[in-house]
Amino acid sequence: MILVYINSDHGIGKGAMEVVTYAKKLGDVTVVTAGSASDSDLATLGQYGASKVLVDRNAKADDAQQLTRLVATGASSVGAKMIIFSHDLIAKSVAPRLSVKLKAGLISGAIALPETGGDFTCKVNVFSGKAFGTVKVNTDIKIISLLPNTLKPEATVSDCSVESFDGNAGAVGIVVKETKIPQGEIPLTEAELVVSAGRGLKGPENWGMVEDLAKTLGAATACSRPIADIGWRPHHEHVGQTGFAIRPNLYIAAGISGAIQHLAGVNGSKIIVVINTDPEAPFFKAADYGVLGDAFEVLPRLNESLKKFKAAQ
Repeated sequence: MILVYINSDHGIGKGAMEVVTYAKKLGDVTVVTAGSASDSDLATLGQYGASKVLVDRNAKADDAQQLTRLVATGASSVGAKMIIFSHDLIAKSVAPRLSVKLKAGLISGAIALPETGGDFTCKVNVFSGKAFGTVKVNTDIKIISLLPNTLKPEATVSDCSVESFDGNAGAVGIVVKETKIPQGEIPLTEAELVVSAGRGLKGPENWGMVEDLAKTLGAATACSRPIADIGWRPHHEHVGQTGFAIRPNLYIAAGISGAIQHLAGVNGSKIIVVINTDPEAPFFKAADYGVLGDAFEVLPRLNESLKKFKAAQ
């Protein structure tokens, strides 16, 4: 039996569908969660391979210590020997604690299914995504956190029951006074297409052309750290070593030089397109496609061309 933890506090997102799909390829799947999602929403996880969802309505989805106890109780109740998370902020807080509590080996940031024929090994990114490594786990219980966009959610046919569950989460250790959730935006960590920009755009008043291109593509918007630090864009759009690490199918970067700290957060992208006026910009070395040109000219022309292409379909 495989246990999957998902965060359902704000509904069932793409990350939950991905991790359940991944787990189903390895065996029978039970999901454990804490959050406010309805039973009917949770039952949709059956479409991706879950046979049962255990939900503790009393545990807080933002309290790592409570969640650690919740997942440990869930694993014990179903006899799970493998526990899988999506590699998000919650997994980074909970999975290491759970590893210690259960004396379980942890594979953090898996990018493939584990090899289970002999030794239990799994492929991961290392050196900020510049190379691949293989992690071997010898413990009886194994924990995996799966990098987003590793695989596409796959619909299947599976009956899924939703059951109330006492996860013995214990007392609340964290009190959240306010939560701000961007409305109407594609979450960066789940986006398949991302349009990003940096100081080359010269000011926040010029961000309209980035947003217009993103709207045409159905993409999320992102930025480099200096842009978030000086307040041109909100911090939840910051990608890089100290921001979000993303792995979209397409990443378009306009006016970003490509410092190593930024590359660390985006070099898992399937395709990188760089637009810059500086032919020596480091980002060109990491790009699949490079456009040597002014973003103020390239982005509007690209947007218009895409609109014409879509209109002709």
